[in-house]
Order: sequence, then C-alpha cells, then structure tokens
Amino acid sequence: MAAIQKNSYIGRFTQARGFMLLGLLIVIALGSISLMAAVDVWTLQRQREREEQLIFVGDQYRQAIQRYYFSAPNGTARSLPISLDSLLDDDRHPIHVRHLRRLYPDPITGNAEWGEVRVGDRIAGVYSLSELQPIKQAGFSPVNESFAGGSSYQDWVFTFHGALRTATGQPSDITTIAKTPRTSPTRPSMGNTK
Repeated sequence: MAAIQKNSYIGRFTQARGFMLLGLLIVIALGSISLMAAVDVWTLQRQREREEQLIFVGDQYRQAIQRYYFSAPNGTARSLPISLDSLLDDDRHPIHVRHLRRLYPDPITGNAEWGEVRVGDRIAGVYSLSELQPIKQAGFSPVNESFAGGSSYQDWVFTFHGALRTATGQPSDITTIAKTPRTSPTRPSMGNTK
C-alpha cells in the first residue's frame, strides 16, 4: 500500500512539474513577443530622431552655403563654394571666416559622405546617400516641402535655391542640376547604418 501511495505522489509531483514547465514556457514566449514589440517601437523612434537630425544638419549646410554666397568680399562676384571644406575656412577674406561650425556626418548613414548638388564645379546643396525610405512623408516646413512623398532620403535635397536662380538665369529645377556623390577619404567614418 505504501508503494501505491509513493507512485501516486511521484505521479502528481511529475504532473505539477510539467505544468510549471509549460507555464514557464508560456511566460518566456509572452516576454519574447513583448520584447520584439519594444524593439520595433525603439527602432521606429530612433529612425524618426535620425530624420529630425538630418533635417537640422541639412539646413545647417544650406544656410552655410547661403552665408558663403552672400559674404563675398567687396569687389568680387558672388559664388558658391567649391567644396564643403570652403564652408569651414572661407579663403576669400583676409581674416578667417567660418560659415559652418564643423562638417557634420550624415545622420542616416553615419558616414562623412554626402551627395552634392552642383552647379558647374560649385556646390549648391547636399543630400543623404541613404536609399532607405523615410518614415516622415508630410508636414514639412515650407523650405522643405519638396521632401513630401519621397521614396528615399536621397530625395531630401538641401539646396540654396537663390544661387541656383542666379546661376542658371531661371527658377531652380533640381532635376537639371548635377547630383554627384561625394567621398572624403580624409574624414573618418562614423559607422554605416544603411
């Protein structure tokens, strides 16, 4: 009789361990699903932050190009910069003039490389080299309203349009201006997150 009770006790104990193991597996599965959802939300939020940073940095380049253009010394014609480095050290002046604090990396790719919008051999603007589709598709400021509905970040072109009108003699049309990728072996890469 003691052997029957012992086998009954072991059977209930084994059955209870099976239910605990099943419960633990369910808890782990639910935790994994929650963690995956949190990672998706974090990734989306991180991408939105990078987009905001891209708009900020792109506007910094646009404004620096504009300042460079309008700060031509007396007696010299206004012109666009030859390189982005010219925005850091404008050698047209007898004293050191900076139109940009530093050369910013592309917030989307993390690289120092930018696509350049050129009018002849001069830079009129920059754009990201990332081919990812932007999350933000509407609600841009008037200066960036052309970004709406973009299929990639390469469509977000930060150009000083005033100089384009002057250089071409007609209202600017980005499609007629050369877009060329820029590489800079002298600047370190911040990592690639394409």
